[in-house]
Amino acid sequence: MSSEHPSAQHPAPEYPQQQQRHPGDTEAMEPRPDHGENSYRGSGRLADRRTLITGGDSGIGRAVALAYAREGADVAFAHLPEEEREAAETVRLVEEAGRRALAVPCDIREEGECRRLVEGVVAEFDRIDVLVNNAAYQMGQPDGIEGITAEQLDRVVRTNLYGMFWITQQALPHIPEGGCVLNTTSVQAYRPKPHLLDYAMTKGAIVTFTQGLAGNLADRGIRVNAVAPGPVWTPLIPATLGDTTQFGANTLFERPAQPAELAPAYVYLAAAEARFITAEILNATGGTPLP
Repeated sequence: MSSEHPSAQHPAPEYPQQQQRHPGDTEAMEPRPDHGENSYRGSGRLADRRTLITGGDSGIGRAVALAYAREGADVAFAHLPEEEREAAETVRLVEEAGRRALAVPCDIREEGECRRLVEGVVAEFDRIDVLVNNAAYQMGQPDGIEGITAEQLDRVVRTNLYGMFWITQQALPHIPEGGCVLNTTSVQAYRPKPHLLDYAMTKGAIVTFTQGLAGNLADRGIRVNAVAPGPVWTPLIPATLGDTTQFGANTLFERPAQPAELAPAYVYLAAAEARFITAEILNATGGTPLP
């Protein structure tokens, strides 16, 4: 990655108003997200590790998959069944880096699907050295709590919390000493926006889950950490928010992060040099101070 000023490679662009159907389409976004395709250079920090990433078809998940592969890891990832085309691009990037890729269609809202996901990855990879719980669902509601239906609340909680819990529970017997669990929380856990109340609520719970699970697993030599991104330019944004023109303008760099700028945080927390770091929330907010 470049050591330039944070706005040199990704200057604050014009973000035209754009809307998409959920779960969103990377190719239809303007500007197109950067996952590190032309910038990330690996150095063997995750050589021969076996990894599982949820939500690995696009956005942060794709950037992490690409970085892990270029660092020497094999990559399995879960994606929604309707995201086959996006998933194929992540597979291409991982295989182009010379590593094994396994794309698994999976609705993590169902416990049985989470079990099937983990069983399939273990059958292919034998173990899971790094589990990245990254998949999430949000839907902006301008009316706040009164606009959140029971259906929406159920989808947000089951995707963001139940799925993470079940996959971690199923994966733990296959994570060896020295392995780790990484969760994606959010600036919303600490600075909740009224239109993302249900989403923010789940992200706060992920902070608690991360810190509590770290205590559970320390004696097994398994570390548990999380990354708390600020605004990131991913397909979820035009698919779930009404106004995209000002997205990320409130960061110190006056723009959202690109997915490629988040991936190094996940590499660091998975790598051997972070072996004394657990129960940590790594803030990647673009300048919003968090606890």
